[in-house]
Amino acid sequence: MAPAVGSAAARQRWGAGAVLQTVALVLGLGLLLGGFGLIALDYRPYAVPTGSMEPTISAGDTVLARKVDGASVGRGDIVVFHDPSWEGNATMVKRVVAVGGDTVAYGGAQHGLTVNGTSVTEPYVAPDQLPGTPLRVQVPAGRLFLLGDNRTDSLDSRVHLDDLSGTVPNSDVIARVEATLWPYAHAGLRGRTVAFDALGGAVASRPGPLVPAAWAAVAGAVVIILTSLTGPVAALARRLRGRR
Repeated sequence: MAPAVGSAAARQRWGAGAVLQTVALVLGLGLLLGGFGLIALDYRPYAVPTGSMEPTISAGDTVLARKVDGASVGRGDIVVFHDPSWEGNATMVKRVVAVGGDTVAYGGAQHGLTVNGTSVTEPYVAPDQLPGTPLRVQVPAGRLFLLGDNRTDSLDSRVHLDDLSGTVPNSDVIARVEATLWPYAHAGLRGRTVAFDALGGAVASRPGPLVPAAWAAVAGAVVIILTSLTGPVAALARRLRGRR
């Protein structure tokens, strides 16, 4: 009778292990699909054709940007946008430095950027770049004033001043950049800048769900791999015990 009892106990243990393995696989699959699904729904990759955002983003980089309503972006956000009056239907990437209602000035005696009379220190701009021709603009409601971080080589709001003071409508914004995907050497998150925080109001946005979604996907993949290995490892352990 002892062997039968032992066999029943073994079958019970195997059954419990199979249930736990199934639960772990379902959990891992849920995390993997949920993480990737959220990224696929909320984010899109965009190739950056020029060096107008250097040193933050280089020519040829592929960035990952979250789909947003242009009315929700703030000063300091890097945005992807289309404006037919600028470069036809080309996709462009620039930094928002002023929003509707702001008075923005650049160059002149200040030799830098001021918004609503407050000087803005921009750590993402190379310190040896000259500000160029002075300008002062009142940004109309529902529009944005955009500059490239590479101020000496960027066709941005400064070269479109004859068209609504170089501003673009909020509706032209299609996404906000949160990371660089490629090349590997440039890959990483584009953290929010605090350069405009002293102004209050529409400052740079908080990061979206990219990081937690990516970690969820990675955790799910790890759970699936480890769970899938438990069967072969257990079988190998039983064979080794049998040989003894």
